Amino acid sequence: MLDEKAAGTVTSGAVSERVLPPYPEADLMHVIDLLPTEERARYLEIREFLQTRIRAASIDYWNREEFPFGLLADMAKFGLGGLQTDGSSKLFKGLMYTEIARADVSLSALVGIHNELIVGMIHELGSDEQKRKWLPGLEAFTQLGAFALTEPDHGSDIAGGLSTTARRDGGEWVINGAKRWIGAGTIADFALVWARDLADGHIKGFIVETDRPGYSATKISNKIGLRIMQNAAIVLDEVRVPLENLLPGATEFSRANDLLRDSRAWVGWQAAGIQLAAFDIARSYALERKQFGKELARFQLVQQQLADILGNANASLSMMVELARIQQAGKLEMVQAAMCKATTTRLARSSVSMGRSLLGGNGITTDYEMAKLFGDAEILYTYEGSYEINSMIVARAVTGKSAFV
Repeated sequence: MLDEKAAGTVTSGAVSERVLPPYPEADLMHVIDLLPTEERARYLEIREFLQTRIRAASIDYWNREEFPFGLLADMAKFGLGGLQTDGSSKLFKGLMYTEIARADVSLSALVGIHNELIVGMIHELGSDEQKRKWLPGLEAFTQLGAFALTEPDHGSDIAGGLSTTARRDGGEWVINGAKRWIGAGTIADFALVWARDLADGHIKGFIVETDRPGYSATKISNKIGLRIMQNAAIVLDEVRVPLENLLPGATEFSRANDLLRDSRAWVGWQAAGIQLAAFDIARSYALERKQFGKELARFQLVQQQLADILGNANASLSMMVELARIQQAGKLEMVQAAMCKATTTRLARSSVSMGRSLLGGNGITTDYEMAKLFGDAEILYTYEGSYEINSMIVARAVTGKSAFV
């Protein structure tokens, strides 16, 4: 699956020269000090890799809406394909998602969905045979999966409105339906498809290899963000899979709720990461760019924007640290995940907007990176439950009144 030609593609020299290392002191709350010594050392090593190998390389792929297959092997060397199963702490995993997003949001989406929903689902809900067959390749990033839940006509109401069906026919399941906005849907080795069993009405999870007859995936192009992630529209037309492709732990949709809740929380780490990236870029630009005979960093309004971006980033990061503490203790509930996702992505949208403004005209071209973040921030604000949906989840929990139709 690896594309060696793609692996050798690099961004232009001009862009590479502008991609400076992160500003370590941006972690004003000393979050990294909360990690044990071994995890802290691993964190610093991976952050260095992400900033030197991934960040600059991602820009050209983002511009071309292409997937960097050649980078997967490098990411696998640092264990990014197996974060869900390597025994690391919730805080370490979260900070990894933050640092990957700091380098590139699309790849952080790939790594997050891969770990939280694909590896996580098979590890938690799969059979022993499914684990043996798929986990080694997934953890090594030699295989990819796609999480196929959202449908063309059902997003926020998917739990009640899901229309993809599965019917048992002898020794096989026959699946019909359509899915949309499925990350990695055109490049994955299999899709984890959620379908409603016509016999009992329950929503169940099935492993559907993407080379099976009747499976087709079309890339969704012209996106304003997450352009590296290959989102797809999928059609399942009488796709037949053996009975053993049903995840035994996913015979009711409620069994997946914990992992979906954790996935929603994961976006908060991405939101912290994109804000740190916005600060890195804005700070470097403000120190280098001169107007009216002095660096932009000397102007009061510019300093105000830098302080606000960094404040938002650290507020988001601190919020997610507390969420990791709750998650590690096994106390995370959907209201907390929804609150963190809504709040951090709202702050991210504001931070990246300030960063784009600070760069002036240069803020609207990806040559200076900020425009790339500007588009990606809109996706974070929208996916894994839109800002409005997550806000209503929080309000429902604290008032006891539902605003959902």
